[in-house]
Amino acid sequence: MKLHSSSGRAGSLLLVAIFCICRLGAQDLKPGFDSDEYLEMLRITARQVDSATRASFPVPKEYEMMFRSNAGPLDNRWELWSNKSKSVIVISIRGTTQKPVSWLENFYCAMIPATGSIQLNDSTHFTYKFANDPKATVHVGWTIGLATMTPGITEKIKEYHSQHQTKQVIIVGHSQGGALAFLLRSYLHYEMEAGSLPNDLIIKNYNSAAPKPGNLYYGYDYDYITRNGWGFTIVNALDWVPETPFSLQTLRDFNNLNPFTDVKKQLKKQSFLVRVYLSRAYGRMNRKSSKSQKVFTKYLGKTLGAQIKKAMPQLRQPDFSDNMNYTRAGVPIVLQPDTGYLKKYPDSGSHIFIHHGLWPYYLLTQKIYGKIP
Repeated sequence: MKLHSSSGRAGSLLLVAIFCICRLGAQDLKPGFDSDEYLEMLRITARQVDSATRASFPVPKEYEMMFRSNAGPLDNRWELWSNKSKSVIVISIRGTTQKPVSWLENFYCAMIPATGSIQLNDSTHFTYKFANDPKATVHVGWTIGLATMTPGITEKIKEYHSQHQTKQVIIVGHSQGGALAFLLRSYLHYEMEAGSLPNDLIIKNYNSAAPKPGNLYYGYDYDYITRNGWGFTIVNALDWVPETPFSLQTLRDFNNLNPFTDVKKQLKKQSFLVRVYLSRAYGRMNRKSSKSQKVFTKYLGKTLGAQIKKAMPQLRQPDFSDNMNYTRAGVPIVLQPDTGYLKKYPDSGSHIFIHHGLWPYYLLTQKIYGKIP
């Protein structure tokens, strides 16, 4: 009997060991939009917002907060959450706060190249790469906001990878946090490619209520690196924030091969009168759109940059790109309101953020995906 009992215990231990080994190699994250996963990300995000929303919002079911950063000079903050097995961590990025500098970060939206370096202070340069395409450009304010957070984020990812073999990461943010989540995902991809981060990380993004992060060529790059179901942009169709920043397409904002590059050569094939008319029209469109872009860049770049420097006195304002062609990125998950939603959240009145909050996104997701308790 004793021999049989020992054998049974040995068999049980062997099964436990096999389970643990299999668990280490298991992948919890799957490609594709998962409404339950997104709802959990909103529950995590709610821990970052004002006390009233936080108190009323459901608590996370599967994750526990392990770390909260201090607020940066532009009031950016991030948290790290982990599931019980530490097989998945979540990087949750806070959205816009009530502080004026946090709003200035949003409006400081002149564009800069998606690869470059920014001098944050006398001793710190943030060298970044968000896209391969040299035509890709991104939002300057959010790039600076991200720059203040990346050292801590990459340090924690490395720590969990080495100490807990954590290879799976979810990045989430709502509003400004969603915009920063775009850039963070791109930054981590190219850090992995450069060998600065483990190359076996599996990263999934939920960019909730996010504004547009960059131009078309940045969007192409983001969609490419998150292809096959690893990057989602969730939008309430009545929310105005994802329609920002201001976007302006000029005749320069096309791929190299296009009919506008050498329009004079194309017009030579036309009759004299048609050539004169079209040349004049083209010239006016080109001049007016280029002038508008310069005005946008001046006021939303250099002018607002002077206000940003009050929070970061040693910041050296970067050179801006001749571009304001903001476009969306990520696979769109559209939350389409119905009559029931409009009774609760009417599309009128002075409450301009009524469709932008966490609750409208949470309730629409529950209803559309059949998650109403």
